[in-house]
Amino acid sequence: MTNRTEKIGVCNLCEAICGLRITLEDDRVVEVRGNPDDPLSRGHICPKGVSLGDLHHDPDRLRRPVRRVPSTGSGRRSTGSTTDEAEWEEIGWDEALDLVADRLASTIDRHGPDAVGVYLGNPNAHSLGFATHGVAMVKSLRTRNRFSASSVDQVPHQLVAHLLYGHQLLLPIPDIDRTSFFLVLGANPMASNGSLMTVPDFPQRLRDLKARGGRMVVVDPRRTETAKVADEHVFVRPGTDAVVLLAMVRELFELEGAVRPAAYVDGVDAVRTAVLDFTPEWAERISGVPAETIRRLTREYVAADGAAAYGRLGLSTQGFGSVCQWAIGCLNALTGNLDREGGVLFTEPAIDFVTTGLIGRGHHDLYRSRVRDAPEVGGELPVAVLSEEIETPGDGQVRAMLTIAGNPVLSTPDGRRLAAALDSLDFMVAVDIYLNETTRHADVVLPPTTILERDHYDIVFHGLAVRNTARFTPAVVDKPRDARHDWEIFRDLALRIAGRLERQPSLKQRVQQRLRLTISPTFAIGTLLRRGGRTTITELRKRPEGVDLGPLRPTLPDRLRTGDRRIDLAQPLLLTDLERVRRELAEPPEGLLLIGRRHQRDNNSWLHNLDRLTRGRQRHQLLMHPDDGASCGVADGVRVRVVSRVGSVEVEARLSDEVMRGVVSLPHGYGHQVPGTRMAGAARVPGVSVNDLTDPERLDVSGNAALNGVPVTVTPL
Repeated sequence: MTNRTEKIGVCNLCEAICGLRITLEDDRVVEVRGNPDDPLSRGHICPKGVSLGDLHHDPDRLRRPVRRVPSTGSGRRSTGSTTDEAEWEEIGWDEALDLVADRLASTIDRHGPDAVGVYLGNPNAHSLGFATHGVAMVKSLRTRNRFSASSVDQVPHQLVAHLLYGHQLLLPIPDIDRTSFFLVLGANPMASNGSLMTVPDFPQRLRDLKARGGRMVVVDPRRTETAKVADEHVFVRPGTDAVVLLAMVRELFELEGAVRPAAYVDGVDAVRTAVLDFTPEWAERISGVPAETIRRLTREYVAADGAAAYGRLGLSTQGFGSVCQWAIGCLNALTGNLDREGGVLFTEPAIDFVTTGLIGRGHHDLYRSRVRDAPEVGGELPVAVLSEEIETPGDGQVRAMLTIAGNPVLSTPDGRRLAAALDSLDFMVAVDIYLNETTRHADVVLPPTTILERDHYDIVFHGLAVRNTARFTPAVVDKPRDARHDWEIFRDLALRIAGRLERQPSLKQRVQQRLRLTISPTFAIGTLLRRGGRTTITELRKRPEGVDLGPLRPTLPDRLRTGDRRIDLAQPLLLTDLERVRRELAEPPEGLLLIGRRHQRDNNSWLHNLDRLTRGRQRHQLLMHPDDGASCGVADGVRVRVVSRVGSVEVEARLSDEVMRGVVSLPHGYGHQVPGTRMAGAARVPGVSVNDLTDPERLDVSGNAALNGVPVTVTPL
């Protein structure tokens, strides 16, 4: 007889952290629905959340460690065959962990800790086990060659937050439930459910905003899903948002009574002087946004009873991402909308990673990369320099890699070059559930459990949400006997590696490490909640749908982590970078400029193996304006060759006025047709990797890759 039960679950696939109701028949997931009792997501669910059962049952998902079968030929490295021809075999956990620990420890002993590189993918931010154990494991390696998806995503946010507010993740969150003017630049929350702004059920929140007489204005080179439902959409040339924002800041000083910062905000006069030459007329010539539109939007922003400016991926992934995020910070602070209901506010989560030090305050330029001399941000180097750090001989050369839940071959600049670099390593290990375009280069893959098999608490995203809530979610299904949680993998690797190093840590350090790593994430969460004083794990177990801790509220200046509890807008690093804006944007960009795009059914690259998310209308094509198609001799539906400085791809074109003239767009996370992977569903999904075209030489001052605004040519095949 079938045993049918319903359990409370959670989706950790994106930042919306939606609460779920999951129906099981025995141990099989048969239905996933939104949980209307969840105080944050309120019953919202997107197609990705519905697919969690498919992910859990995916036959291509690895469930036991696999090792590359050694080759007797001249194959890839000394330990295996070429990537294209590799064969894999399952091995036991102890054998796999011992092998990895032996190879990484010997690499450190022979070449130093910097000889081991680490790449952290986006899912780590969604993993409780990584927060409690993975961070400690990575730190125990003592390598400076740490990289992550942050530097193709969000480092400008982190750098600006560190400089202005004193902590890299002390980010002002739009008070969308009370604002009357929501200015969105380079963001698509209708598809993303928010990013660095946890906002599940965005469609209803937008309807509520409009119902109370508010407006949403979107500035974007593409008419995104969010732009289509906005009150106004303004096209802007890729990579030029900075001049529009700087012109808006300049206009504030031209409007009587518009500049009204709080008493703890310094550097106002320096900002006024710095932006004096960024006139709306100059911004129009460079960006394509009419000068009168810039002036009007500034007036409307100032006049609104609560306004919030929000810029996300499209701003951070361009050459002036940090200037863009700083200018947004200036708009909010100078108009008095920082720390104001209806403006932007800081969260007060039950587990406060800011005040507890659970996540470090951040820093900049404490050390630099070996080859390009690129500065670190928050203890990580730009991932755009990873290939050269592997390829270039000398002290500190990366000879072994550990990747955790990431696919940098598809998600970072010049992916083909990185793939070749990974094949030249002495050793590579991946913690991942799939053999994908990156992990196919590994010697050993260690697969953790997935979200339905482990307890969960969102440490990061409760701290970035539009409302203060807390929720602890016990595992929905039992972990198989021969499976390992990610935190158990991190624990066992750290302890094994430490025990094999020639230079042993002190006894005190070893005891402290063992104590930190052997407590479970659930125990750690209980301790942190008790210290926070706002709720307890006992209460959250009784209310698995979550508890409501109230709306965001003013908290400044006390919540600031700067030394003097003040905000200095006149940051030398960013003011100096304005000269680069003037120099590199002296003339409007010419030719076609490439931008990325994302869809609600995509989750970077790693859910394309699920038929539920890839069936239906294909969405891999190159979007191109009809006028540009006519100029290039490209008809709708034909195959074209797209060429950048670093590479070329061939893909079908789709002509559409969804993009502005001079702009072409490819989706992020495609390009699965490479040998050596074991993701049968993804291999059937057409498309190319946009990061075979993006250029690792194009960086923001923060080191973030400039993935948008890439000059390309398009020709029909």
